[in-house]
Amino acid sequence: MSETSFAVRRANPRFAFFAEAEATLRDGTSVPAQVSELSSRGCYIDTLEPIPIGTELRLRISNGINTCELPGKVIYMHSGYGMGIFGMGVVFETMAAEQATAISAWLRDLASKKTKVPPC
Repeated sequence: MSETSFAVRRANPRFAFFAEAEATLRDGTSVPAQVSELSSRGCYIDTLEPIPIGTELRLRISNGINTCELPGKVIYMHSGYGMGIFGMGVVFETMAAEQATAISAWLRDLASKKTKVPPC
């Protein structure tokens, strides 16, 4: 499924959001990542290693002094186009109240700065 179809179905606004992240796969493999977009239901990450569509992971996002760790699943991937960087859409799985509060706080801050990303 292409990203365009996700953009059409997207129900929550997403915002430009730059933070360090680390994806931990079920087998314990750790993949460094960079978050570039955030919504209440997911995010977009860039990595140097591809993570296959459907992979469940634990994503730790660090924005300065704030950190949030939550479960997610890769729902689409863009190849590196020869640049060695892979982009992936990650949907957040069921999260605890503390995690939802952290994401909501980041989104409130982003919304006040009006950094909404237009649909593709």
